[in-house]
Amino acid sequence: MSYEITISGPDNELEASFVPELGMIHCSLRHRGEECLHQGHGLAAYAQHGATYANPLLHPWANRLSAWEFELDGERVRLDPESEITHRDGATGTAIHGLLAASPHWQVLDADRHTLTAELDFGAVPQYMAAFPFAHRLRYAATIDESRLVIELTLVAGEQRRVPVSFGFHPYLTLPGSERAGWDLQIPVAREVLIDERMIPSGSTAQLAPGELDGPLAQRTFDTGYDRLTGEPPWSFSLADARRRITLTQDAAYPAAQIYTPDAADFICFEPMTAPTNALISGAGLRWVDPGERFTASFTLAVEQLG
Repeated sequence: MSYEITISGPDNELEASFVPELGMIHCSLRHRGEECLHQGHGLAAYAQHGATYANPLLHPWANRLSAWEFELDGERVRLDPESEITHRDGATGTAIHGLLAASPHWQVLDADRHTLTAELDFGAVPQYMAAFPFAHRLRYAATIDESRLVIELTLVAGEQRRVPVSFGFHPYLTLPGSERAGWDLQIPVAREVLIDERMIPSGSTAQLAPGELDGPLAQRTFDTGYDRLTGEPPWSFSLADARRRITLTQDAAYPAAQIYTPDAADFICFEPMTAPTNALISGAGLRWVDPGERFTASFTLAVEQLG
């Protein structure tokens, strides 16, 4: 039986819930009792087949890969399309969103009213190492400070070899009680990654003017990657209606982003990414953690009442 751990701010206006035994899924973000994470097909569907839901961690890669088998730092990576830990994108047939959806291997280290810390030893799970042979540990820390949730992920490389960094998060954000057409967006992106028919980066990009994508969501749709953001970090993406603003702010460890909202969806995803889509294969923007060293990335979700 899965259980939720809920943390809250000092005034209880903002609450966040997580299910450690199902991938440390961030399953709820409630502001003044109203849900700000789209619940999609629900927790059970997420647990069974990684369905759209809330705010999952995407690791060891975010978004799509161009191949199921490839060489990485002298190691042959062979992903099994039929494995229970891989997910095939229905539209493109590509491997998508990593291996840890609903992972049962997280261990809670500490939890109190305002904070939650958990750890996953990737190298101790044979199934994970068979798919991605780079031993490491992950530490996930969530804290609510006033009106913002801080999510920090630290990757600690094993002692034998370096580990690539290509993780991200996929928060399905929503503004309860209003229509998406009226949501106002602030999107600090400077360069779009152009894609091929499988939604894999083609190697070409398109420059964007500052503020070019800001304004009402209206009927716009997105499933678009950006490998350069506007100005200096931290970078803040936001959506707002007459009552409330949600702002996602990502630090310098997340220099890329994906934005996703299909036609008529009552959510938008601002996805912080440590590397652009397909970086494990293309090498574009890919960083590495040396043996025994660590890499930490954090982003915040802040909710503000407007009226």
